[in-house]
Amino acid sequence: MTTTRIEKLHTLTGHRDCVYSIVGGHLPTDLFSAAGDGMVVKWDLEHPEEGERIAQLSNSIYALHFLSQTGLLIVGHNYEGIHLLDWKNKKEVASLNLGTAAIFDIQSYGDYGFIASGDGTVIVADFRSMTVRKRIAASEKNARTIAIHAGRGEMAVGYSDNFIRVYGLDDFTLKHEWAAHNGSVFTLAYTPDGKSLLSGSRDARLKVWSLDENYSLQKEIAAHIYAINHLAFSPDGKHFVTCSMDKSVKVWRTDDLTLLKVIDKARHAGHGTSVNKVLWSSFNNQVVSASDDRTISIWDVIF
Repeated sequence: MTTTRIEKLHTLTGHRDCVYSIVGGHLPTDLFSAAGDGMVVKWDLEHPEEGERIAQLSNSIYALHFLSQTGLLIVGHNYEGIHLLDWKNKKEVASLNLGTAAIFDIQSYGDYGFIASGDGTVIVADFRSMTVRKRIAASEKNARTIAIHAGRGEMAVGYSDNFIRVYGLDDFTLKHEWAAHNGSVFTLAYTPDGKSLLSGSRDARLKVWSLDENYSLQKEIAAHIYAINHLAFSPDGKHFVTCSMDKSVKVWRTDDLTLLKVIDKARHAGHGTSVNKVLWSSFNNQVVSASDDRTISIWDVIF
């Protein structure tokens, strides 16, 4: 049996409020973070000692998305809309006012962006013209998380009414919907093999849904003590990590959902409060976690 070892490499500080979002960039060493302080910061995983502030917005930021086609960074500015940032030159390229709701997630497919909003809508935006193409209104509760399956041409959305809804990317019609959890669905991700959808919820349960069987429930486990905030797969797809309001990060094997390691404060000098986002970087296979404790931690995961 292979032993999984964890080593804490760095603690990144500088944000003045809860860190809600982290994303990678073009280079494996690129890391961007955003927080309740309205700051967007660029970090270099090879030299993470000091971050570079690239934007300061007036409201909290829950969502970031890196556009690989253009190299621009999309910032979900709560209660205002989205901003496109040329982060290299620290300037705003364009913005789109979307109203007064919070923005919980941003994903993209082709020229379109998909924005999960606190008013229950998913906003389809054209990032070239910075215009709203459609508003998908399926619930009065928050749209919290979005996952894109390019191969199937589908978009899965998790809501605070406990439902997962799946839409076609060609015409945005509803293809599937079901009551998935006993609490808000906070995170969704398609497995790298494209055969399953993973969901994590306020109910602390992790569920696997089979795409070949019309998203029927394949497996369910009590993964955390409190809400599962986010999950992310390793670059090779063999493992994934979850993070939770219970202050822990957990490492899992993808094929059978075996728990391999718990990263927490007692055992690994982990976070002291809720862990909001995780990223599994291709740079030296490092795991990055962001927390309400205003810090970002970088972990070496050794199998």
